Amino acid sequence: MARGYCVVCDVGFGLLANMNLYLISQTENNGWDTYDSAVVAAPSEEIAKTMHPNGEVVSETNYRGWAKSPESVSCQLIGVAVDGTPQGVFCASFNAG
Repeated sequence: MARGYCVVCDVGFGLLANMNLYLISQTENNGWDTYDSAVVAAPSEEIAKTMHPNGEVVSETNYRGWAKSPESVSCQLIGVAVDGTPQGVFCASFNAG
């Protein structure tokens, strides 16, 4: 495990678990100004499904442009991240309108 640094919140944090890379996607919310997919680094599929492509955590009140719950998110393991990779969103597909 390695120590991490969150570039979004500009703080350091403790030991990181080994990260996997996941392709997360949803078809529940597919109009304009929505995300359809993202590549994320997370220690597990369960955690990956809670990640919003805008970098926030999905909740019933905070799902703007994404699925309303982790149960509506598809998740596919696409690889293993290199040691020291922080948890987060690396690439997202946004349908601007």
